[in-house]
Amino acid sequence: MVGFALLGAGRIGNMHASIIAAHPQAELLYIYDTHQISATKAAKTHGSFAADSVEQILNDDRVQAVLIATSTDTHVDLLTRFVKAGKAVLCEKPIDLDFKKVEACWDTIKNSAVPVQIGFNRRYDPSHRSLQEAVSTGEFGKLEQLIITSRDPGLPPIEYLKGSGGLFRDMAIHDFDLARFILGEEPIEIQVLGSVLVDKQVAEMGDIDSAMIIMKTATGKLIHINCSRRCAYGYDQRVEAFCEKGMLLSDNPHPNGLTKYSSDGTGSKGQLHEFFIERYQDAYRNQLGAFVEGLLAGTPVHPSFKDGLAAQALVEAAQEALETGLPVKLK
Repeated sequence: MVGFALLGAGRIGNMHASIIAAHPQAELLYIYDTHQISATKAAKTHGSFAADSVEQILNDDRVQAVLIATSTDTHVDLLTRFVKAGKAVLCEKPIDLDFKKVEACWDTIKNSAVPVQIGFNRRYDPSHRSLQEAVSTGEFGKLEQLIITSRDPGLPPIEYLKGSGGLFRDMAIHDFDLARFILGEEPIEIQVLGSVLVDKQVAEMGDIDSAMIIMKTATGKLIHINCSRRCAYGYDQRVEAFCEKGMLLSDNPHPNGLTKYSSDGTGSKGQLHEFFIERYQDAYRNQLGAFVEGLLAGTPVHPSFKDGLAAQALVEAAQEALETGLPVKLK
């Protein structure tokens, strides 16, 4: 068994609490949140204890691992403290909105043997992972083009967007990591076009709500990521791998498998999932399972802190390309 503490009892924190509590080899010992009422309510639901402070968790030897689902601005401090305390960390993305702080955090912990996994859960989506495995085995020959579609069902509240770090840091960072995961090599060049097509208030805060991102690898593979903050038909998440001998498609799953055929049309499966928690429920469970398995087996966990750093480097390059209107070469 792995003794866990969960930091953060908001919407995503409560989801993580349910997943940890349901895992047969995990024991949810503590839940902590600065909003004590939220922590107490979540702890009561899952039969754990609401911690009074972070120090209480740090000083309890029963806690072997922590899952950090607090606000982004707290991630670096908490991650560093728990790594120094010898407790494994699964941290939600992004590591921080400030890339320099992420680099400084890496300099602090890079020589530690304590496992750190970053919450790029899409690597653990069954369909996306099957596509990656098929690409890596060369089942359809060499990969030539990778197309990732990422469209949210609706624009988040403006107050949320003001602290989100922008479209690339908040949303597209998942797609950058997924691209790296599938490609098996690093992009060397990036170009970006962005627009405000959903709400003019987004422009007033210096952000965009729609983007087309083009990247290229050293071997010539081409990557296209398209992002939108609004999608009238639901949460649209697709990955297409175009290879020399065929094409692989990780398509949108539906809440049920019912397909309708009538005089109004054929082949309609109805609405997509509402948003990310519903769409990626299996991915979140698989992510936690892989983390626990790695800790018990003493094997490396993935995606690692270095993967988080690499995805964030792509975010910074994308932001530069957007602001300058020029291609950006990547190290």
